[in-house]
Amino acid sequence: MDQAEVPIYGKNNYNNNAEERMAEERAIDDWLPITSSRTAKWWFSAFHSVTAIVGAGVLSLPYAMSQLGWGPGVSFLVLSWVVTLYSLWQMVEMHELVPGKRFDRYHELGQHAFGDKLGLWIVVPAQLVVLVGLNIVYLITGGISLQKFHDLVCQRCSKMRLTYSILIFSSVHFVLSQLPTFNSISGVSLAAAVMSISYSTVAWTASVEKGVEGRVEHGYKSRTTAGTVFNFFNALGSIAFAYGGHNVVMEIQATMPSTPHRPSKKAMWKGAVVAYVIVALCYFPVATIGYWKFGNAVNENILITLDSPRWLIAMANMFVVIHLIGGYQLYAMPVFDMIEAVFTKKLKVKPTWYLRFISRNIYVAFTTFIAITFPFFNALLGFFGGFGIVPTTYFLPSIIWLMVHKPRRCSFSFLACWFCIIFGVVLTIVGPIGGLRQIILQAKNYKFYDESESSD
Repeated sequence: MDQAEVPIYGKNNYNNNAEERMAEERAIDDWLPITSSRTAKWWFSAFHSVTAIVGAGVLSLPYAMSQLGWGPGVSFLVLSWVVTLYSLWQMVEMHELVPGKRFDRYHELGQHAFGDKLGLWIVVPAQLVVLVGLNIVYLITGGISLQKFHDLVCQRCSKMRLTYSILIFSSVHFVLSQLPTFNSISGVSLAAAVMSISYSTVAWTASVEKGVEGRVEHGYKSRTTAGTVFNFFNALGSIAFAYGGHNVVMEIQATMPSTPHRPSKKAMWKGAVVAYVIVALCYFPVATIGYWKFGNAVNENILITLDSPRWLIAMANMFVVIHLIGGYQLYAMPVFDMIEAVFTKKLKVKPTWYLRFISRNIYVAFTTFIAITFPFFNALLGFFGGFGIVPTTYFLPSIIWLMVHKPRRCSFSFLACWFCIIFGVVLTIVGPIGGLRQIILQAKNYKFYDESESSD
């Protein structure tokens, strides 16, 4: 019998098995948190993006400005805003690059451009560094803000240890992490977006209200050339950290409905533009006014520097706590999706509620342990900003764009992509250098779980 000939029952069995596998995969996709619901509206994109971008990084912008100076600081802040808005547009456009197919996750777009195996190795490690790194930094920042709130409202009380405040903050996530899907955290994300706008506004308005008192130095804080250079590098990573929302862009767009007449990119881009206008209204005043008010004496978290009016700063710190609760969940959801996809698709574990309960609680416990062990806030910003966020935010979308669209040489698209790539690669090199040096310097004097530790 010819090899091409297959008995009828063989064909039926093959077709039945293929249909069963497809049905099983669809059932798993309907269960996974990213692809389980596609009912989001354009304003979901707006507040999810605000929650993702306007996070802990905004509080460090005045400190980064103090390490860069007026000219380089303002220039880099504006340039980063323009470059990341352009790369965000590229990602939104490429979500439905192939007709009839959606790239619901960042690594799926990478696999389309680089191949199944290489795409995973290029995108997943970098994305995980960002997502897990941000979760850790958010726990630290949330703990610092909770500690500051406690010290402001109860000045006669003994000071709360940073370790305890991080543990209190993380306890909320053991509960919220059980929300099953991306859309199920929409209420938390909306509250977080409102809080991020609120505490950013408090930070710069309180600085304006206080005005400049006495002599303020705007020169570089370090007295050595090496220190100034390394601080400069660290500040570049810190500002890059402030534009880290691209790592959840594909996942946010995946929650939106899409038809040939109304593709998801229209609603997603509308929300993204609104979000980036809000980002500018938050970032630029906080960075410039905070630096103008305090100069190089500003703390790495501007709300720690501000201490009056006491009730307003206490309220702003609580706004930060609420925002970071939503921000942690937003960045954790793609990680949950990866973990659950590995268990259900690769290891063939049955998708159940207790799979989610166990895996997510282990993840929250892991990030909490790292946060209380290494609470080096600004150094972590510089390190993760340069090493993880820059590739996935500044230049990887442009590399993929060049590969799939192949724009004409010397066209605007071609030149813009190469500018983003060169700019991003330089940041990737210098950002982690400054951040790692800061970690080493701070670690010299840090005692693990010290009874006398504080955020100061």
